Amino acid sequence: MAMPSASYSVNLRVAIRNEVGMLGRFTSAIGSAGGDIGSLDIVEVTRPKVFRDVVIRCRDEEHAKEVVHTVEQADGVEVVSVSDRTFQAHLGGKIATLNRVPVKTRDDLSMVYTPGVARVCEAIAEDPSRAHQLTIKANTVAVVSDGTAVLGLGDIGPLAAMPVMEGKCMLFKEFGGVDAFPICLATKNPDEIVETVRLIAPAFGGINLEDISAPRCFEIEAKLREALDIPVFHDDQHGTAVVVLAALYNALRVVGKEIRDARVVVVGMGSAGVAITKLLITAGARDIVGVDKDGILDAAKMDPVRAQLAGQINPRKVGGGVAEALSGADVLIGVSAPRAVSVEAIRQMAPDRIVCAMANPIPEVLPEEIAGEARVIATGRSDYPNQINNVLCFPGLFRGVLDCHAHEINEEMKLAAAQAIAAIVGPTEMSEDYIIPSVFNRKVAPAIARAVEKAARASGAAPHRYIHRTHFGIS
Repeated sequence: MAMPSASYSVNLRVAIRNEVGMLGRFTSAIGSAGGDIGSLDIVEVTRPKVFRDVVIRCRDEEHAKEVVHTVEQADGVEVVSVSDRTFQAHLGGKIATLNRVPVKTRDDLSMVYTPGVARVCEAIAEDPSRAHQLTIKANTVAVVSDGTAVLGLGDIGPLAAMPVMEGKCMLFKEFGGVDAFPICLATKNPDEIVETVRLIAPAFGGINLEDISAPRCFEIEAKLREALDIPVFHDDQHGTAVVVLAALYNALRVVGKEIRDARVVVVGMGSAGVAITKLLITAGARDIVGVDKDGILDAAKMDPVRAQLAGQINPRKVGGGVAEALSGADVLIGVSAPRAVSVEAIRQMAPDRIVCAMANPIPEVLPEEIAGEARVIATGRSDYPNQINNVLCFPGLFRGVLDCHAHEINEEMKLAAAQAIAAIVGPTEMSEDYIIPSVFNRKVAPAIARAVEKAARASGAAPHRYIHRTHFGIS
């Protein structure tokens, strides 16, 4: 059974009869229905009633309704109002713009707008590279989606995708100091998406593709990388791959194995699975087996991207499905579907096995089902140890990319990001339950930014030196 979660929490305002013992009966009613009380505050006290606000965490929407119904039936308790805290957090949208320069006087206006702004426009027209200094381009990323592969919801369209894209923009700002804007496009046509992004690109320093279904996402990313002189990054692919590799670096250290010797099975060969596999190859993995819903990857049945990858992996020519792939394997990386892997298949893996089951919200195999069967267990969820979450990667990665004016994000930069994340967990801290830092660890983004910037310069993705010129229009 799922645990109560803040994402399904409700805020109740209740009027409770003002007499001894009523508060205990009220909280007992919540507990009997399986609700988890987060906070309980007094709003107003009168002679007959006490008005309280209570936050209750529930398992899902139906459970929330059950809890509210139980409270309504309690003697001496009147439910005044009910609000869903997650919906409250989204009221009016979650992001806004903010002026960085005050406009309080005529002098302010003459500099930020006419007539002074014309001089800045002319300077950029003469030297377009100065847009990085003199406009928001230096610190902006477009978060672009067509709404075809949103979370586990699938193709819900651009309007319904907006809350996710807004949330992504919040994380860019909170953890990387990057100004990101949600761009949800009302088309599924890859060529139209590519052309639209190409046309809006001058305003941005980078493009983050998000929640675009495979295999279209491969084509869109490839065409944009070729068309633009700013970094293009599909986070569902590469952000996931970077954080998985970081976790794997440390998990292998815990169990005393090397990536070049490990047998790795990737279950789920969508965009994330493909990117993870490619990055593992770059990192030195030599024995990878990919499995999708039809079994172990077969080049004859794949689109061109996955068919090419199928020719690079499975050196032992294993056949069959998940169970056959996992026999004797050291590592399972799941980016597929709930309960896609059996406990028995886990038991057939090599000793000191590593399981990264990242299907959300229900993993490929539940951690509690394989406790004692696997040495290291990671998921995509925050309520288990070792959460593998993309927010560990993209804010810091784009911070470094923007700071060094990189024109692309290459494999060297992704490896550097993964190594920087892994290095946050020191050898004396590392354990089976701590292989990856918390998403709230404020050391992560700056460490990634420094590592990515260094790798970008070393690999030629960014100039070795660049000079900020900020005064008197002098170039």
